[in-house]
Amino acid sequence: MKLSTRGRYALRLMLDIALHPDDGSISLKSVAQRQDISVKYLEQIVTPLARGGLLRASRGAQGGYRLSRTPKEYTVGEILRTIEGSLAPVACLDSGEAYCQRLGQCVTVEVYRRIDEAIDNVIDHMTLQDLVDLQHEKWGGTEPPLEPLSV
Repeated sequence: MKLSTRGRYALRLMLDIALHPDDGSISLKSVAQRQDISVKYLEQIVTPLARGGLLRASRGAQGGYRLSRTPKEYTVGEILRTIEGSLAPVACLDSGEAYCQRLGQCVTVEVYRRIDEAIDNVIDHMTLQDLVDLQHEKWGGTEPPLEPLSV
């Protein structure tokens, strides 16, 4: 499995918003500056996140985006699947025999099943709050470093 840039940026976007809970609605421009991602790219990413109910949008001068739930209520898997769809390493795990008629006799599918289970075990048990906590540890507190982070 290889995550797309959209999936990686979606996780960074959600983390950035979660790291600023007292700032009200967060503008994409501010996220773009902090994360070094173009606003246009972020606009493409927030649409499925908002449609999926992960973000709330507000319009106007003070508009932007905020989490629709607390960070501990999001799993990394939920965020990634909202953007990426299935994260299965091979199509036969999603489509079964409709995709491959050899599935019933295939032994190698067990390798892919175990990979899929291991991935799911990690991403479905790690929350956005876990990422917030890890980020605070890397910063050595709750505030970002004074100088911009290099990516």
